[in-house]
Amino acid sequence: MSAEPLKTLLHPFEAEAVPLPRKGERVLFLGAEPGFRLPAGFDAALHLVQGFRPHFRALQGAGFTVTPRPEGESFDAALVLAGRHRGQNELRIAEAIERVRPGGSIIVAGAKDNGIASLRKRIGELVPLDGHLPKHHGIAFWFHRPADAAAAAALRAANPTLLLEGRFRTAPGMFSFDKIDTGSKLLVDNLPGDLRGKVADFCAGWGYVAAEVAARSPGISALDLYEAEFDALEAAKGNIGNTAAEPDFFWIDLLSEPVERRYDAIVMNPPFHRSRAAEPEVGAGMIRAAAKALKPGGRLFMVANRQLPYEPVLAAAFSSHAEIARDGMFKILAARR
Repeated sequence: MSAEPLKTLLHPFEAEAVPLPRKGERVLFLGAEPGFRLPAGFDAALHLVQGFRPHFRALQGAGFTVTPRPEGESFDAALVLAGRHRGQNELRIAEAIERVRPGGSIIVAGAKDNGIASLRKRIGELVPLDGHLPKHHGIAFWFHRPADAAAAAALRAANPTLLLEGRFRTAPGMFSFDKIDTGSKLLVDNLPGDLRGKVADFCAGWGYVAAEVAARSPGISALDLYEAEFDALEAAKGNIGNTAAEPDFFWIDLLSEPVERRYDAIVMNPPFHRSRAAEPEVGAGMIRAAAKALKPGGRLFMVANRQLPYEPVLAAAFSSHAEIARDGMFKILAARR
């Protein structure tokens, strides 16, 4: 996300449409991202919530109080940065309503091309809105927390936890939360049946690939899951199922934090973008991280969009590599260190 929605979110204070929080007050900031600048006179204590590890570390490094999940209650106000996932946006607003004291202010903002106008309409059907302002290609709107939390209950009811295939619990905002990802399934269906030893799933999400590896590979002795999204990793803990290898879970940014353990095999479905455009360097960084974490002779199995040029990166980081499967959208790549 660009810095513009952050500017939009704080614009109502700068425009004097919403009073600045005073010293001694507490403000909850849901979906906080690095790069924001508080307006002069914003003297309240900020409590930031961010479950995406790179953002979490950047905010923590800037000196803010930040947690991966909301903590505390009876806040005087809340800021909600809306993103691309409608359900996640609605759940964040529900969280704000539940954790702000009655009468406290809740300010929401997002980009126009992420559907903030429809979100404003949706919330306006549940609570009276006090105002809205367009700015920086986005919209900010705000309301006072009602005396009851009926609006929060309605938003939660509209965005329940899902149960996929009777096995996997997911929630809005997670990657492929409403269906098994096609690329991940192609990867699972083309993994060898002889995986043994210590295995890791990089970019494990809510645990589909790791759960299938555990079910199909009785020869593995350890199974570790690495994921940057805190909520997805927490879901994976319940989705992995019973396995002979006791799994470990690591909330980690694989592009900037080292992997301490070494593995006989790594499987992964790496992200290929941080914004709307494809950014192959993200996946390339994951490949390099996997190469460092593999034992000599260790194997990597990954899925990628067919057009992404990962083969030169594999050639530089591994002794051998090959494409072992593909369909209309994806390819499965295997490499040996």
